[in-house]
Amino acid sequence: MKNSSLSQSSDRFRALACWRRRAGSASLILLMALSGCAARPGPETLQPVVQPAGGPAPITLFAVTDRAPGAGTPPVPGSGRGDASYEQLMFQPRPKPAQKDGKVSGPDADPSKDFVTTGRRLMSAPAFDAEVARLARSRDKTIMVFVHGYNYNYQEAVFRVAQLSAETGEGAVPILFSWPSDARATGYLADRDGATYARDDLARLLIRLSEGHGERQIAVVGHSMGAWLVMETLRQLRLQGRGDVVDPLRVVLAAPDIDMDVFRRQSEVVGPLRTPMAVLVSSDDRVLGVSGSLSGGRLRVGNAPLNDPRLLAVAEQNGMRIFDITAVPATDALNHDRYIGFAARYAAAAEDHHGGGLRRAGTYLLDATGRILSSPFDAASRALGGS
Repeated sequence: MKNSSLSQSSDRFRALACWRRRAGSASLILLMALSGCAARPGPETLQPVVQPAGGPAPITLFAVTDRAPGAGTPPVPGSGRGDASYEQLMFQPRPKPAQKDGKVSGPDADPSKDFVTTGRRLMSAPAFDAEVARLARSRDKTIMVFVHGYNYNYQEAVFRVAQLSAETGEGAVPILFSWPSDARATGYLADRDGATYARDDLARLLIRLSEGHGERQIAVVGHSMGAWLVMETLRQLRLQGRGDVVDPLRVVLAAPDIDMDVFRRQSEVVGPLRTPMAVLVSSDDRVLGVSGSLSGGRLRVGNAPLNDPRLLAVAEQNGMRIFDITAVPATDALNHDRYIGFAARYAAAAEDHHGGGLRRAGTYLLDATGRILSSPFDAASRALGGS
């Protein structure tokens, strides 16, 4: 009888394992098919060249990473896990060609095509602190820390920050925090571990920026799995009693790859911030659809509909802003990078006389023309969401 039970349990385990393998394989095949076979920027794209004369204003950004050094030429951080290192990078934007209708083309799916690397230098931690402080002081700017998502190599993340900086204008000192992603479509679980590995280093970076720039605004933008890393780091800092670091931050979660129940628990610990946290959602985000399939069909925060009662409850209880950016153009069929287009629209809207309203807690919807509609957390929010 005992052997029969063990056999039945073993059969059930094998059947479950087989089902999970099939479901996971199907999801990953779909993701790889959607991603296509586009070439990724290699190390050579970060080889500095002579700066072209004229053209758009150059961009300077900083990178902090706990990736181990890679073997490419020129050397760039790879997918291995190491200690935090620092560098400064300079880029010259390439002029964007006009389209047939006379309009300038939007963000490119491969931002490495839009910039020329004109300088790189490794820095010590004190040199990094001093240079960021100098730029923040001399230009009176916000410091913006960007945390990339799943399946990114280092150079992709660097160019994404350059693109984000170009789209939003000269409003921040940009800093990339690059954690050790495997940069493979099949590396989802490995990337989750890599993001967890980086949590302490991101916490230390935010503490140092806060202590060195108390009079400055510090924005933290987490994309996809990077949003999970941001929330885990804020939770850790709050539990360590570092409300002095957490409370002043301006936090944006773009297409957050976070289980809805996990997000609720994280938010209960992090609590409301002085500037309401912004969460960017898109109900047709195909990457997050695959992520949900890999997670047993559980909804991810980033592709929740605007009228989802669980999302609304978390946002209302913690004074958040929820932006539905489904109508914002994406650069590819995955619909996972709409935050780039949203950043430019938000920056423009914040400049007009209605901009202050965008900083209040509530729900916001971008219509097909890019106009931003808003409502408080009440029955109107459900109407805004289409129910």
